[in-house]
Amino acid sequence: MIHKITGSAVGAIVAVASALWLSAASLPTETWHIDNLESIGGHAVRVLGHPHVIPAPGGHAVAFNGIDDALFLDVHPLAGAETWTWEVVFRPASGGAPEQRFFHLQENGTDNRMLFEIRVIGDQWCLDSFAKTGDASQALLDRAKLHPLDAWYHVAAVYDGHVFRNYVDGVQEGEAALKLEPQKAGQTSIGVRFNKVNYFKGAILEARMTPGALTPAEFMKKP
Repeated sequence: MIHKITGSAVGAIVAVASALWLSAASLPTETWHIDNLESIGGHAVRVLGHPHVIPAPGGHAVAFNGIDDALFLDVHPLAGAETWTWEVVFRPASGGAPEQRFFHLQENGTDNRMLFEIRVIGDQWCLDSFAKTGDASQALLDRAKLHPLDAWYHVAAVYDGHVFRNYVDGVQEGEAALKLEPQKAGQTSIGVRFNKVNYFKGAILEARMTPGALTPAEFMKKP
């Protein structure tokens, strides 16, 4: 038997679909210029140690000593995002520890998190990107893909609802199939792991968090 869909039913379907789309679209893209120690992206900053502002391409950045410098914000900028792109422009410096976490998004009250780290090998580094919600987690780390220290880089982590990927200067370095649920409200640490270990030595200029999966052509441009 063929059932006819009435105009009112079509309207209801369209309304529901539109509501779902608007719900996803209502999550704002956040661009953070990390150029001061008071407010980043409109969010108040808590300062640990003595990070300081330095000249950088296109403006200013915050430098971290790799020992006890960090920034904390009471916001998780990708909370609620089903798909997402997280970008950071940073400069890892010589003389830091072998393992350094430079950006960390932490859900409140759980171990769900997203993070960027570097592994230092000699005078080079490789990218470690990680995401976890519930029992699903994945690290993307390839120690063979090395980059010189003391230069500016754009890194990105992208999740399209099915695959988790990471990039350095627009070139993909890793990927893995993964099913992640959206994370809930939380906090951010910059320059250190959220529990205050694995400090980062270098500078961070900018970050952008987008509630959608971008292609490399859509990434923000490195100054």
